Amino acid sequence: MLVVHVHVHVKPEHVEAFRQATLDNARHSVQEPGIARFDVVQQADDPTRFVLVEAYRTAEATAAHKATAHYARWRDAVADWMADPRTSVKYANVHPEDAGW
Repeated sequence: MLVVHVHVHVKPEHVEAFRQATLDNARHSVQEPGIARFDVVQQADDPTRFVLVEAYRTAEATAAHKATAHYARWRDAVADWMADPRTSVKYANVHPEDAGW
């Protein structure tokens, strides 16, 4: 499993629109067979900052996600709402048996 955290800093005047567009994208994303989870979290002490927590079943599922109509709609809608370019960090899932538990 590949877990991606996408960090987004949104302009204050676009927070609610970003939130709604991102929730719509998440609703469609979890219907993709390659996506195990797609969570949208908003920073408690700075509501202009979000993290999208995306869990993909395979590395190939990330490309499939980016080819969907709902992703393209989200990407185009939110592009001008960001205060900074979004960044992402990729993580590999660690299973308890891999840690010797």
